[in-house]
Amino acid sequence: MSIPGLDLTIPVIAAPMAGGASTPAMAVAAARAGSLGFVAAGYKTPDAVADQINAVRGEGVTFGVNVFAPNPVPIDAVAFRAYADAIRPEAQRYAIALPDGDPVEDEDYFREKIDLLLADPVPVVSFTFGIPDSTVIAALRKAGSLVVLTVTSGDEAVLATDAGADLLVVQASAAGGHSGTLTPQRIPRAIPITELLGQVRRHTDLPLLAAGGLSTPAAVAAAVAAGASAAVVGTVLLRTEESGASEPHKAALADPARERTVITRVFTGRPARGLENDFITRYEAQAPDGYPAIHHLTSPIRKAAVAAGDCERVHLWAGTGYRDAKVESVATTLGRLAG
Repeated sequence: MSIPGLDLTIPVIAAPMAGGASTPAMAVAAARAGSLGFVAAGYKTPDAVADQINAVRGEGVTFGVNVFAPNPVPIDAVAFRAYADAIRPEAQRYAIALPDGDPVEDEDYFREKIDLLLADPVPVVSFTFGIPDSTVIAALRKAGSLVVLTVTSGDEAVLATDAGADLLVVQASAAGGHSGTLTPQRIPRAIPITELLGQVRRHTDLPLLAAGGLSTPAAVAAAVAAGASAAVVGTVLLRTEESGASEPHKAALADPARERTVITRVFTGRPARGLENDFITRYEAQAPDGYPAIHHLTSPIRKAAVAAGDCERVHLWAGTGYRDAKVESVATTLGRLAG
């Protein structure tokens, strides 16, 4: 496969998964399998990101760092407090006091993380949720990093190309976790990845990486045949030996009673695909748009649920191919998908 600046020997890349699922061990294992792995910088402090970068760099492999680009979804304070009141019984279950003040709005240390990546460059920097200013992209490229932007439509591909990206991740709605859409108030249409690749290709000549529901060798081969230089896979790696996903998350992925995934805003205020559970069923109709405010609001509940082994009050991010996630090494999974 031909991706300038990357020396892949298999057409499959390990997706960055924020929140703990992506680990330095996963990034190293992916690289040693002929793939590429990432340090997922989302929800981490700059110091924590630096520690993980150093851990992967110390293994002498090529890797990337994924950063959340600021694209906030402001929330009305009244709507925020109404949702806090609605979910308060879930917090009380774990003796958690939800905040009574204004929503927490932040940029996830974006500027500090860019400063880190400029001072100590890494081979690849990818962004999701938004498109950084072109000056940021130019500075990262000047520092020697390949810059990858996530898009979910042809129109977004135009913006990403014009901003100076080297590569694009084309993410279909079948993907697990948060949608990378630039307009999170609207849930992207359910377009098969092969069709979406064709739509994006009409708007850009940049190399394309395909993401979303690619959990079998046939699906990966179809994406490559449709024009992708490689497939980006995440959900299928969640149960691997190197995964940092929580035990409740791993158990839910293997639970035959979990019959479907849905796109929801209940946990973070931004559309994300996960396994349906009681929290989603109960609060979907009340959940407002509002990122990162809703993420910060529900985070203590989710952390307590993980500690208690409670699958019903934690996000169980998963793409449509979650049934194909197996207990095996990252290298085995990636090699199997490569065919």
